[in-house]
Amino acid sequence: MHTTTDNYRKHTTSSSLQKKLLAKFNAALLEEAKKLSPESILDVGCGEGFTLEMLRENNVGKNLEGVDFLDRAIELGKKEHPKLTLKQGSIFDLKYKDNSFDLVICSEVLEHIENPEEGLKELVRVSKKYCLLSVPNEPFFMLGNLARGKNISRLGNDIEHINHWAFWQFKGFVGKYLSIKTVRLPIPWTLIVAEKK
Repeated sequence: MHTTTDNYRKHTTSSSLQKKLLAKFNAALLEEAKKLSPESILDVGCGEGFTLEMLRENNVGKNLEGVDFLDRAIELGKKEHPKLTLKQGSIFDLKYKDNSFDLVICSEVLEHIENPEEGLKELVRVSKKYCLLSVPNEPFFMLGNLARGKNISRLGNDIEHINHWAFWQFKGFVGKYLSIKTVRLPIPWTLIVAEKK
């Protein structure tokens, strides 16, 4: 049995390059979340709660909850971040009423799922006002993997990534359901802040 998850390893990496890229991404996410002044935040695909913990430490939001599909991630998260409310659940069936949260975050999830459109609709449903979404910005994400000798046989593609979006494609995908407010490109990701129509 794996004692950690890919997400946990990403957030606790010893690679200085990976740390630097993640720090830039987190800074962008934090800056955008602060601007929205949300009271309630739901992080869907929260992993072990690293993003929520960063928001909590920076006094962004009062009611912070996270949902993740992996039991192991929730288990680890409860140990690592005991002040957070983390639950096991699916992006396709969120156990919340419509318009439950001021801000719904979904970071590094939509590229992994078979039906991202259904996942996005559910995020929009439980959001009262805003969604903050991020995915790898292709082809830069894959090229970055290739440059560091990762996933060479798959041309840099992560084995778990089913969907691949350049930033403009992801913007188009999100724009079908939400009004785009901000697009940021912290290398190698696309980060979008969008508002309910």
